[in-house]
Amino acid sequence: MVELKNGETYSGFLVFCDRFMNLHMKNIICTSKDGDKFWKISECYVRGSSVKYIRVQDQAIENAIEETAEQKSRNAGRGRGGVRGSGRNRGRGFGRGTDKRGGRAGNIRTAGRGGY
Repeated sequence: MVELKNGETYSGFLVFCDRFMNLHMKNIICTSKDGDKFWKISECYVRGSSVKYIRVQDQAIENAIEETAEQKSRNAGRGRGGVRGSGRNRGRGFGRGTDKRGGRAGNIRTAGRGGY
C-alpha cells in the first residue's frame, strides 16, 4: 500500500522500485483522499517525490535482503575498476601541448621561444 502526499492511496502489486523511490505497480486499487471513490487500474507509475508512506509485507522485505546478499556474493573479489583495473600507471595523456611536443605553447612566458 502506498499513500501519496495528496492523500490518495494505491494498493496493489509492486513490480519495481528504484533508488529514487519511483514505483511501478500492477493490479492497483486507487482510493481517493476522502475514501469515497475507488478506481481499478491495471498498471501505474508513481513518482518517488510524491510518496508519503509505503507499507510492504515482511516477506517481501526479507526476499529483497536475500537477493542483495546473493548479488554481493556473486560480485565479490572483482575489485575496483572492472576490466581496465584501478586506473593507475596508465600515463598522463597529452594535455594542451608544450614547446617540446609541438602545438601551441602551454605557458605565456615560453611564447617567444618556439611557441606561436
